[in-house]
Amino acid sequence: MPFAAKVFKEEKKYTYADYLTWDDNQRWEIIDGEVYDMSPAPSNKHQFIIWEISRQIGNFLFDKTCQGRTAPFDVRFPESVICNDEIIDVVQPDIVVICDSSKLDKRGCHGAPDFIIEISSPSTAYKDYTVKLTLYELNKVKEYWIIDPINKIVTVYTLKKDGNYGKPFTCKNKKKLKVITLEGLEIDLDSVFKAPIFE
Repeated sequence: MPFAAKVFKEEKKYTYADYLTWDDNQRWEIIDGEVYDMSPAPSNKHQFIIWEISRQIGNFLFDKTCQGRTAPFDVRFPESVICNDEIIDVVQPDIVVICDSSKLDKRGCHGAPDFIIEISSPSTAYKDYTVKLTLYELNKVKEYWIIDPINKIVTVYTLKKDGNYGKPFTCKNKKKLKVITLEGLEIDLDSVFKAPIFE
């Protein structure tokens, strides 16, 4: 099955309660009640980029209150819905930063992280640039980066005063990129994009 493919075509809205009954050996996401299969595992290059960005964020957050997490890590939306059988949005972003510790529980994050990063690929691009973009904007994720490792482009969405993202900022051929929600942090893109080439 293709990576990030939509599954379970029958007319049913799946919930977090359903999700909790599924095989732990396979990764899934639910967006607006639709189920997406996330297998197979991400590529070596994808994993390298996650590791490098996480290293930089982790070093910055070492003595701060915000906390970072990497996939697999469940994020449930919206925060206002408590019952598992009413939650129809559960995703596993590649990298998240949460500054409100009350959103963290034993199963992950319940509510919007402050900062989300997705490492995109040809097979996940539609979901990253449309489906997840809409989900994150609706739930007021303050900053959302989509990283295109093939073209070495970072697309940055930040929440405006009206509660919408507006036009994104596209970054290419820059050595460093500031994280708006984490004042003082700049991601070294040279290090991020120097991932070894694996045949």
